[in-house]
Amino acid sequence: MASRTHDPAAKPAWTPSARKPPLSSRMMRAIWRGLPEKRYDVGWEPGLEVPAADGSPLVTDHYFPRTDTDGDLPTLLVRSPYGRGLPWSPQYGMLFAEQGFHVILQSCRGTGGSGGAFDLWRNEAADGRATVAWLREQPWFNGTLGTIGPSYLGYVQWALALDPPPELKAMVVQVGLHDPYALFYADGALRLEHALLVGLGMTYQHRGIMPVAKATLRLQRRMRDIVTARPLRGAYSSALGDVPWLDDVMTHPDAGDPYWDGASLAGAAEGLSVPTSLVSGWHDTLADQTFEQYARLRAAGCDTALLVGPWTHTSAMQQGWPGVFAESLAWLRAYLCDDPSELRPTRVRVHVGGEDVWRDLDDWPSLSPVSTSWVPTPNGHLDRRVLTAPTDGAGSAPLASLRYDPADPTPSIGGPLLSRTAGARDNSALEGREDVLTFTSPPLAEAVDVLGPVSARLSVSTDTGYADVFSRLCDVDARGRSTNVCDGLAQVETVGEGPSEVTVPMSSTAYRFPAGHRIRWQISGGAHPRYARNPGTGKSAVEAVDFTAIRITLHDGSVLELPDGPRTA
Repeated sequence: MASRTHDPAAKPAWTPSARKPPLSSRMMRAIWRGLPEKRYDVGWEPGLEVPAADGSPLVTDHYFPRTDTDGDLPTLLVRSPYGRGLPWSPQYGMLFAEQGFHVILQSCRGTGGSGGAFDLWRNEAADGRATVAWLREQPWFNGTLGTIGPSYLGYVQWALALDPPPELKAMVVQVGLHDPYALFYADGALRLEHALLVGLGMTYQHRGIMPVAKATLRLQRRMRDIVTARPLRGAYSSALGDVPWLDDVMTHPDAGDPYWDGASLAGAAEGLSVPTSLVSGWHDTLADQTFEQYARLRAAGCDTALLVGPWTHTSAMQQGWPGVFAESLAWLRAYLCDDPSELRPTRVRVHVGGEDVWRDLDDWPSLSPVSTSWVPTPNGHLDRRVLTAPTDGAGSAPLASLRYDPADPTPSIGGPLLSRTAGARDNSALEGREDVLTFTSPPLAEAVDVLGPVSARLSVSTDTGYADVFSRLCDVDARGRSTNVCDGLAQVETVGEGPSEVTVPMSSTAYRFPAGHRIRWQISGGAHPRYARNPGTGKSAVEAVDFTAIRITLHDGSVLELPDGPRTA
């Protein structure tokens, strides 16, 4: 068994390759603005084969700084199922090599030319350890290792952190994943659009620009037919082809099913001592997972930092990239190069919506002794109450009702999506539908700050016994434009005519509702195709052929809970 520690002795001499990075990567690098000046020219060793845990070759590219000295430079490991070309080659290979890091960009098993078969989440821990064992034998490896990357590239970092090698000194997890189940399901409801787009990315992105572009157009053209198919199962094949793991995901909605055993890497952060920087956006589909990671790292006493911007899952790595890159580079230099000069003074930095400013915090969420609860009234108003304890029990008097028809489902507008329609959007057309309830406060006499996790406690009854409830917080400006801030969905089962109580986690936010604006609580029976339609029968949303319209009634005792933010000047 290979040693787990770095031993520089008896390594062969290294002759750096004379090759330059791909022309396409150099061209993309040339158009980026707002990035630091490069420190080194970059060399490239493509097509290295690293043995996976089962011996399969993992195709790997090595980007390195060209120096006139032997140097003593750290290494960054970037493992991806999305290929090694654009944007990964310039964004990670070139940019970080320019700043003085060896960068290993590797295709996960069964992707990008690597051997073996891709099996969502099951091989990443073993293959990550095998790659570190290979690194120990490389003449340029100085024994100091960091990891970096977004989304599934974050998942492979947590996989390595389950049993961190001693060389691992820092991690940067950007809009990162640690729990595949939570990516695909919310309280047992299938995140349908997510599933389709993840299936597209995993199946085609590593094949190159043209295959993924064609598949994307094909999915867009056929999206409506796919998401309205009865049954839903297998309908995606007309656009994506045969994707066995996606069918498995869509037919295992129970988090306790053995299928999901070992999928969540939440435990990796418990007891972890590797300094870890976390990056997310308020409309990132993985934001809640980032907040969970941060809480576990803090509980473990691990050095950690959190940056949350006004971004979606994709825009964090596009429009937000200059800031994300600066944050990531500062963290890696601090813990891999012993240079903390660029670290910010506080542990947390968040962008505050509604006033478009950044706020530095000592922790997340910022402690607040009082939550403000907003209570709906029969006339569609939203009244403020300051509560120090939860209200008791579910109410009985009905306040309002809606009819959710899965044959004409309430559409999804904006929010934490993977598609280009993600983010803050005008909700006016959505709120004009008869299947959407809204409760709105009077114009605010002074600004209201909300900082932390938002939730709703709903007292609801249904006429079928089965429903979804979608709850959304919106900001209504002086012109009447309603913009989504955060939201969430939960499933509810009711018995008889009486109401049941359900709590809907609505993610977290840092938001200022300015004076003169109004706070709006929006409630509906779904958000399609973000979530698969609830058939109203108790049957699987994936297998259902018959649908039943659902009458959902909201009762008193329902409360929208907003965490108070600290007052600022």
